[in-house]
Amino acid sequence: MANKIRTALEAIAGLQDGMTIMVAGFMGTGTPEILMDAIIEKGVKHLTVICNDGGLPRGWYSDYDTPRGTGKLLEAGVIDHIIASHVGLTPLVGQGIIDDTMECTLVPQGSLVEKIRANNFGLGGVLTPTGVGTIAAEGKMQIEIDGKMYLLEKPLRADYSLCRASVCDEFGNFLCNKTTKNFNYLMAGAADHNIIATERLVKAGELDPDTFQHSGVLVDMIVEGEKPWQI
Repeated sequence: MANKIRTALEAIAGLQDGMTIMVAGFMGTGTPEILMDAIIEKGVKHLTVICNDGGLPRGWYSDYDTPRGTGKLLEAGVIDHIIASHVGLTPLVGQGIIDDTMECTLVPQGSLVEKIRANNFGLGGVLTPTGVGTIAAEGKMQIEIDGKMYLLEKPLRADYSLCRASVCDEFGNFLCNKTTKNFNYLMAGAADHNIIATERLVKAGELDPDTFQHSGVLVDMIVEGEKPWQI
């Protein structure tokens, strides 16, 4: 069995300026914070980030004077293009659009999920009625099925997916507790390189295989040291 254990900086060593990453999490919950910190430490810039939202800005919680999730990347100014379903939690996205320093593509959450899933499972796209008859349909193929119109939403791909596990074994099989599940199972496997930052690492075979909810076959690297989540 190949050794997949890396430090955070080793895991993102191949991440370069201008690449596309998927970042799991929902309002920071379930986002691999140590990988966000590693990106900032590495100094990579001009990223396209596929995520549910813009994370949480500094000061959102009175006892935490730091951004959360993708909010860290926004504050550091490393994102050129964010593809998300909701960005209203942080003013940095709106300011970036006004200043013409950032592009924002809003995708309905269900469509965002299925576009990621399509890439994860090797599909050519998905059909959805969401957006038909709106500006969201511009430039997209429309298909009529049984008298109803659908948009063809093409898969979203990334160079790296960055996910968080509550427990992970040395092969990469992992599980996420409670609401940290959100986008983690979906994104792990949807990129060319899939990295898991885990709160707890166990030996392969230490836990019953049925404990895990995602297969390590799709995980390329594992990083220890993710702190327990507070929400």
